[in-house]
Amino acid sequence: MPTVSVTLECNDLDNALAFFTGELDFRIETIFPADAPRVATLSADGVHATLRKLDGDAEAVTAPALIVTKPDERRFSPGRAGMQYRDLIPGRFGGRFIASHIRIPDGGPVPDYVHHHDIEFQLIFCVNGWVRVAYEDQGEPMVMRAGDCFLQPPHIRHRVLECSDAMEVVEITCPAEHETAVDHALTLPTGSVDTDRTFGGQRFVFFRSAATDWRREDDGSEVKDTGIAAATDGIVSAELVRVRGEADLSHDGELIFLYALAGNATLQASDDYAISRDVAIAIPPDTNAMLRKLSDDFEALRVSVPSPSSGR
Repeated sequence: MPTVSVTLECNDLDNALAFFTGELDFRIETIFPADAPRVATLSADGVHATLRKLDGDAEAVTAPALIVTKPDERRFSPGRAGMQYRDLIPGRFGGRFIASHIRIPDGGPVPDYVHHHDIEFQLIFCVNGWVRVAYEDQGEPMVMRAGDCFLQPPHIRHRVLECSDAMEVVEITCPAEHETAVDHALTLPTGSVDTDRTFGGQRFVFFRSAATDWRREDDGSEVKDTGIAAATDGIVSAELVRVRGEADLSHDGELIFLYALAGNATLQASDDYAISRDVAIAIPPDTNAMLRKLSDDFEALRVSVPSPSSGR
C-alpha cells in the first residue's frame, strides 16, 4: 500500500498532537526539538504526517559568550511529554550546546514513550525530588534522586516512567538542536543487563551521589567525579564540586558550565554577578572568570567540554 505524505501547519502543536494521536490513532515517530517542539512526524495506516508549528522559529543562535542565567518563573515553557523547560544557555553557544532546567510540578506517571536522541552527548542531573526511568539493557527501572546523574549515550532507548512532586533536573546536550525519535517496537525494561554495552562509543552511567565519597583536592576544594569523562572517552566530564577560597574558571576548551546547588559566591568577569542556588553559568574559552567570596557551603555541578583539538 503506497504511503501518502502530508504536511500541515498549526498554531498549537500540543493540541494538534493530542488530536492526531487521541482521535485519529496516529502515533508519533519523531519530535524536534524537545525543549520547545515545533516539528513532529506521525504515521497511521499508510499516511505520514508532518506537523509544523506556525510560529515555531528556531531559537536564535549566537556566538559563544559568558552567560549567567538566574531563576525566573516566567521563563519556563512547555516541552515534550508534559515537561516544562527553562533555557540555561540562550544563544546555544553557536548551536553547539543546550542546557535546560526541566521540571514536572505534579508527580505521578509521566506520559512518555520509548525514545532515543541523535546526539553527541547528553547528561541529566537531578536537582530536586526523584524520577524513575527505564533504559535499554540496563536492567530494572532506576530511580535518580537529588544529587544523582545519568549519562544517556547516543541512541540509547529510554522512557521516563514516573516522578515525585516538584521534580527538577538539569539537562546538558550537544548539539543544541537534535531529533528525538520514538521506538514503537521496543518495550522497556528489556529484561537484560549489559553494563559493558556501548552506544555510539559511550557507556551508560548512573552516578549515585549518596554512594560516592568526596575527594579532597590540593587547593582545599572537594570533588565527586560522576565517571562521565571515562564513559565518554573524555568528550565531556561532570563533577560535583565544593569550592573553597576562590576558583579560576578560565579555560581553553569549548565550555565550562556551572549550576549552583547551594551557598553563595561572586563571579568576577566583565562584570560582577551574584551567584546563588539555581543560577547557571556558561563560560566560553579565553574568558577571564573567577569565583570569589564563596560561602562555606557553596556547592555546584560543573560540566566541562574540552576542545576537539585537545587530543581526546
